Amino acid sequence: MFTESKFTVIVGAGPTGLTLARQLARHGVPFRIVERSPDPFTGSRGKGLQPRTLEVLDDLGLAGRFRAAGSDYPALLAHLPGGGTHEFRLDETHAPTPAVPWPNMLMLPQWRTCELLADGVPVEFGTGLTGLTPIDGGVRITLDSGETVDARHVVGADGGRSTVRKLAGIGFEGETHEDERMLIADVRLTGLGSDHWHVWPGEGRAFRLGLCPLPGGDWFQLTAPPSPLSPAALVAAVDPSITVTEVGWTSEYRASMRMASRFRSGDVFLAGDAAHVHSPAGGQGLNTGIQDAYNLGWKIATGSPAVLDTYEEERLPVAASVLGISTRLHDRHVAGDDDAMRRDDPVLRQLSLNYRGASLSAEHRPSPGPVRAGDRAPDAPLNAGDRLFDRLRGPHATLLTFGWTETLPDLPIPVHHVPEAAPIYETTGPTLLLIRPDNYIGCATHEVADILTYLRRLSL
Repeated sequence: MFTESKFTVIVGAGPTGLTLARQLARHGVPFRIVERSPDPFTGSRGKGLQPRTLEVLDDLGLAGRFRAAGSDYPALLAHLPGGGTHEFRLDETHAPTPAVPWPNMLMLPQWRTCELLADGVPVEFGTGLTGLTPIDGGVRITLDSGETVDARHVVGADGGRSTVRKLAGIGFEGETHEDERMLIADVRLTGLGSDHWHVWPGEGRAFRLGLCPLPGGDWFQLTAPPSPLSPAALVAAVDPSITVTEVGWTSEYRASMRMASRFRSGDVFLAGDAAHVHSPAGGQGLNTGIQDAYNLGWKIATGSPAVLDTYEEERLPVAASVLGISTRLHDRHVAGDDDAMRRDDPVLRQLSLNYRGASLSAEHRPSPGPVRAGDRAPDAPLNAGDRLFDRLRGPHATLLTFGWTETLPDLPIPVHHVPEAAPIYETTGPTLLLIRPDNYIGCATHEVADILTYLRRLSL
């Protein structure tokens, strides 16, 4: 039996579990990551990475690899029932800004996202969880191999049917609409260009078929209402000139909108689909899970019970808000609204999600500007020729100073004087911003004493 006071067991090797593993690894926290499935995931499933997720990947040193493997979303081409076509976009293409270097969603099939995140991560495939018992100072788990493991923390990142959540006795509130289903399949085909996301409307405002070209090969993601017909027959029914040559991963999605009643029970935590499941409308679920892991990883590394208490405080309201957004988009589809396909709400990019008012967001300035404690730290070009994100990248917290001339005490974190970023952060007067390891503003102040107090809170 393995025992280690700081050992964490991650259950589930999807995007959430793999992101957490990378977070723990760079913080030097020992972990094991187990996955019940015998092999890595092979389907396209969640294929959209939001701008905030790209910033997370940049902080993990992976943004370049992801951008090289992915592609921008193409325009949609509707093949109209009466003949002819209509081109449109879910959202307009946004130009990069100094504060937002990657403003558009990146398309990448989920299997490739998992592959890139898993590179170098020692996943134990074919290993499931069967038992979970709280013990003094941690959790004792039993694996389906019969092995017993004593862990300091256990994180359930094992999907909507989470074994960890069930064994921890945490409720999963919400609804599953059995009558609202969608067939999803990965197909290879001939006779169709890959420069558009092709859709075929049905009668009235009904949806009949969609074929979205996936980057990195000649695969398309097929979506259609459930049918007794095969994917090949569904495609042939809308256009006989298109021939499906191969069918890969296939699944039938059921509309589920649920959220765990708690994200923590003692030393057991939930993240990703184990904590919240969404409609795929708006591309929120996978991205929210990655950011759960990004939030939780550094907090586990602090070893501070008080800091760990803030995981649920911060992430549960965010998940509830995002769940509401994706559910409203789903309901528009079901109702056949004219704007059901639009994805131009800036909230979907997840850049505006914040932790304002939470206990780790210390705003001490009497007159703060629009960028406040609890907000995402924006990027900015620096006079040295690099970017602010370059200074923030890594597992450390960072202190940013604006117009500061006083001598600072020795601090256990990097300090960067960045007055050239003041227009983006809209600071006034000598200002100190403590950026947390997950690149949210933790403390905003005009006083050094506030920074020292905050660092003690983070056990730094």
